[in-house]
Amino acid sequence: MQVTTKAIVINSVKYGDHGLIVKCYTEEEGVKSYILRGVLKQKKGKINKSQFLPLTILQINASHNNKGSLNSILEAKVIHLFHTLHTHFLKQSIVFFLSEFLTSVLREEEGENQVLFEFLESAILWLDHHDQVANFHLKFLIELTKCLGFYPDETGMEKGYFFDLSEGKYVLRQGANILQGDNLALFNKALGIKFDVLDQTLFHKNQRGVVLDLLLKYYQLHLPSFRRPKSIDILSKVLE
Repeated sequence: MQVTTKAIVINSVKYGDHGLIVKCYTEEEGVKSYILRGVLKQKKGKINKSQFLPLTILQINASHNNKGSLNSILEAKVIHLFHTLHTHFLKQSIVFFLSEFLTSVLREEEGENQVLFEFLESAILWLDHHDQVANFHLKFLIELTKCLGFYPDETGMEKGYFFDLSEGKYVLRQGANILQGDNLALFNKALGIKFDVLDQTLFHKNQRGVVLDLLLKYYQLHLPSFRRPKSIDILSKVLE
């Protein structure tokens, strides 16, 4: 089946001497994986390797077989020409982290999710167009839970309740996976982050690391297949 759709590049890995296998999140059908034979040696044509950097937003004409095997891209066009996303050092590190993170989170069998696609597209463009981005990945991970169906229930936050990571809600009891004290305060602060005032939310490097660890644990508890990204160490060093 031939499909024309927007597609966000999640990651790409080398295949053979001159090919790539590319994982994308498509607007029409969710996660799809494509094999691009010979793309690394092509200098001209309807597709080229520069179009498949992580988080690039494309319009593609593709052939989807819907049989669980690799698909093919017939033509690709970059929709948004980024200004800083792949050249700014900190943003490069964030992109690398998000690429690995989304590879673990987004599954091919889940299918189309228009709300998720629109969030990914708008968040990527926001990152490209703003300068104060040290807290971007925290806000991204929080907002993504809305699209995936396990955003924290904030009922009880104002009353000073503890937060149960495993149940995703505020509770009165203490116990395993329940946040209290400084960790709870940092988690509550992170939930209050807004994109339009992202630069006004202050975390020092240790606090930012704590919040990220809490959010990753939250993902691990709600997505059994989730794996902690190895690129966290690189991002943490860049943010120091």
